[in-house]
Amino acid sequence: MQKLPFFDGLTDRELELVAGLLVERRYAKSAVIFMEGEPGEAVFIIRQGKVKISKSTADGREQILHILKDGDVFAEVVLFDKGPYPATAEAVEETAVMLLRNADMEKLLQKQPVLAVKMLRLMARRLRQAQLLIRDLALHDAYGRLAGLLLRFARREGKRAKDGIILDLELTRQDMASMIGTSRETVARILSRFQKEGVLSLDRQRIIILDEEKLRDWT
Repeated sequence: MQKLPFFDGLTDRELELVAGLLVERRYAKSAVIFMEGEPGEAVFIIRQGKVKISKSTADGREQILHILKDGDVFAEVVLFDKGPYPATAEAVEETAVMLLRNADMEKLLQKQPVLAVKMLRLMARRLRQAQLLIRDLALHDAYGRLAGLLLRFARREGKRAKDGIILDLELTRQDMASMIGTSRETVARILSRFQKEGVLSLDRQRIIILDEEKLRDWT
């Protein structure tokens, strides 16, 4: 718990109190953690692994909203509105999560103002991400949306190296297409063009951004 950003700032005694409320669960790769529309029962913290958050569109397609990793929190919205889960959560790889049931989380936030502030910041960040997604879908073509997606991943988990920014995304072309509202073929074509123009290089699922400014120009 001490290694998870969400609990940073708590004393050892406070961590012990929180630990008594946590329930750990493990999920195999591709296992569904919860489905959109199911009763919202808990807030989840990723201990290890990756989780995909997605929604179903009116025509049955998948819209990926987030890919979350170690230390990230999800399903926090159900704590505040008492409603169902607004999206589906699926393990991208073998994943361990810790969950705090809503009733326990409410009592905890009342006693731990540090966590309450962090939860508010998390909600604000999610809202900002949603606004960026809406903006990208409304204002940008597929090139701009994909460039924006890669830049967001670069800021969040890119590893700077001598030859550029390395992204080990473990995402398929279809995953990226689902995140920006286009087809797998379109994503493949755009990536190929970016590569030809020296913006990035491709190595299976690894992408190396070679020219960040040129990529930003596409947005």
